Amino acid sequence: MRKFYVSVAFILFVGLVSAQTVKPCMPCADLKNLKLPDVTILVAESNAGDTIKNPNEPWRGTIVIRKPFCRVLGRISREINFEILLPDESNTRFLMSGGGGFVGSIQNDFKSKVDEGFATAGTDTGHEGGDDAKWAYNNMERQLNFGRLAIHRTAVVSKAIMQNYYCAAPSKSYFVGCSRGGGQAMVEAQYYPEDFDGIVAGAPAFAWPAIAAKFLRHSQLNYPNSKELSPVITTDNLKLLQKEVLKQCDQLDGAGDGIINNPGKCKFDFSKLPVCANEKPGNACLTKAQLAAIKSIYSPLVANGKQIYPGFPFGGEAEGGSWDPWITAPVSAQQKEPSLHYMFSTNIFKYFIFNDSTFDYTKYNYKNFAAETAYASSYLDATRTDYSEFKKRNGKIIFFHGWNDAALSANATIEHYNGILKTDQDAQSFARLFLLPGVLHCGGGPGCDKVDWVSLIIDWVEKSKVPDQIVASKEAGGKVATKAIFAYPKE
Repeated sequence: MRKFYVSVAFILFVGLVSAQTVKPCMPCADLKNLKLPDVTILVAESNAGDTIKNPNEPWRGTIVIRKPFCRVLGRISREINFEILLPDESNTRFLMSGGGGFVGSIQNDFKSKVDEGFATAGTDTGHEGGDDAKWAYNNMERQLNFGRLAIHRTAVVSKAIMQNYYCAAPSKSYFVGCSRGGGQAMVEAQYYPEDFDGIVAGAPAFAWPAIAAKFLRHSQLNYPNSKELSPVITTDNLKLLQKEVLKQCDQLDGAGDGIINNPGKCKFDFSKLPVCANEKPGNACLTKAQLAAIKSIYSPLVANGKQIYPGFPFGGEAEGGSWDPWITAPVSAQQKEPSLHYMFSTNIFKYFIFNDSTFDYTKYNYKNFAAETAYASSYLDATRTDYSEFKKRNGKIIFFHGWNDAALSANATIEHYNGILKTDQDAQSFARLFLLPGVLHCGGGPGCDKVDWVSLIIDWVEKSKVPDQIVASKEAGGKVATKAIFAYPKE
């Protein structure tokens, strides 16, 4: 199967052109008859402009495309479904987006970029349904597609379609993803460095069993009773906690603005938190169980003397979309799982690590974690710090992470980036990391979270404009705030 990828890839280097406007050299409908190995073209239709709303993903909103384009839906092998939108006036660039969570639907997040001439693509990574991971149960093909193959194969096939449609391969190829998409970005840079010239990896999920283990520990302490699943940490606890965190650390950057500029400098004193008398829960105090559950979130998970996953930074605990729903959310009639950490951890252990749907999270002790997760890590993880092959191709990669991300710890991304710097002293010539103060998972929170990552990576790849600093913005109350953010390790 690997030989197929190599044999097809040669066409991607034929007819490279500079970033200019090109037009199709064949009718859109003719792509329906395109013959590529192990690929079925399901739909090839012309659009004079379209209003797109995905009923399966209403949170993505409505996207209006004004300029004409060709829409292709296809399937690779048995189950990798993909979409590529091909503008009638192409700027010769290929732009692919990553997916979120367990994916499970075609996620082409840059459709609006078609109006700018980009050919954009996305994939469901080889399965339908992303609310849980039952689709992965005893199905190694789906697990491999999700972990390692679907993005690569979709990229190769999409560029082959562009080659046929425009009679020229893309001049440059880019990948931008956040969360699972950030992890997919790292898979591409580490394992398929020939696929993309520029990559953006935001808040990346790149060490799946380790992430699951950390989440599982939170769930063991916050939901100790697997039958009731009532949370130990309450909403009042979060308000009390955030208030004390800001009291101790908000002024470290000289501004009392509710945002800790560098949570890594916050040396929080837990003894300042009020403890409930007689262990009776209250609105203005913490029980020992609540304090233990809270401390576990900030602390690294360690087993057999080795860190599995780092702790979470201080800040943003009571912000909407932060610890609740990720870590501490209570059970509700509308919510299938008590928290997203609970959902992801139990599903990863059940359907990727053990292939055991009866796995009891309350009994796991982490003693044999490395051995038990080695196989799943081999195709799910992107933990290599050697990006030398990507660097040889003159590839560029930007990492970013919100400091107050409650989904995935910014400390994990920092540790990975430090590993890159240790592996290659010249790493900043091709890799940069930006940490966004007050920003939650992939966006949100009180911090400036809007950044034009696509333009930044294009300018670095095509114009050698090194992103030493970026400008992030935030719109609220009809006003726009901006913040200059330097590349790590500068502040």
